[in-house]
Amino acid sequence: MDNFHMKKLVLVGAVLVAVAVVAVLVIGSNIGSIVKKGVETVGPKITGTSITLGGVELSPSSGSGTIKDFVLGNPEGYKSAYAIRLGEATLEVDPKSVLSDKIHIKRVAVTNPEITIEGGLGDNNLKKILANIDAFTASEKSQPASDSGSKKKLQVDDFLLSGAKVDVKFAILGGKGLSVPLPDIHLSNLGAGGDGITAGELTKTVFNSVFEQVIPAVTKQLGQLGTLGKDLGKGAVDGAKGAVDKATKGLGDLFKKK
Repeated sequence: MDNFHMKKLVLVGAVLVAVAVVAVLVIGSNIGSIVKKGVETVGPKITGTSITLGGVELSPSSGSGTIKDFVLGNPEGYKSAYAIRLGEATLEVDPKSVLSDKIHIKRVAVTNPEITIEGGLGDNNLKKILANIDAFTASEKSQPASDSGSKKKLQVDDFLLSGAKVDVKFAILGGKGLSVPLPDIHLSNLGAGGDGITAGELTKTVFNSVFEQVIPAVTKQLGQLGTLGKDLGKGAVDGAKGAVDKATKGLGDLFKKK
């Protein structure tokens, strides 16, 4: 190979490297907006409700960042402003994985989220959202492998939800508020190994874990309504106790059906 062709190859190589570097820098600087758009676009298809984000900030070098003002809306027919709201969550993503087929999320920490359950123990907004998620993931599995294989997959090494409180809005409470704390929820190695999991599968795992904590916690709190009789009134207390008895009896069946 003569000198001219060698210089030409070197020049082409240098240009390609420069283009690659610029592309990485551009994508890196916009990684937060990419994540935000992805969540707000794909999320509602999974949950069947609105999802909004105030913003996502991610460092293109370390992958550490925050998710701000996440709001999961309610299904049609429910009056509460939201099903889940959180002011801020922290996360750490492997920056290199953003451009790969499987996005590697090392850590997610959700602190002090506000959860609203509206309706009753057997039929409520959270159960409806879970049903929507189940329907979406079932439809994913029915798609041809060529279609589902083209979608981005995820891996989450560590997920922690702590300090959650549930705002109970049941008619049996007669308009009175009831706040119920939840124990911490800790999940690990979601989608580890292999191709990972889809966004729908991840959402189902996390939301189902939350739902399985909410129902027993609220049931237990409602079971103590006898001590709140002076505030709620006898009719509301009696109605609540009846609902608790029925829900407690069928709680095992409720989880078996999912």
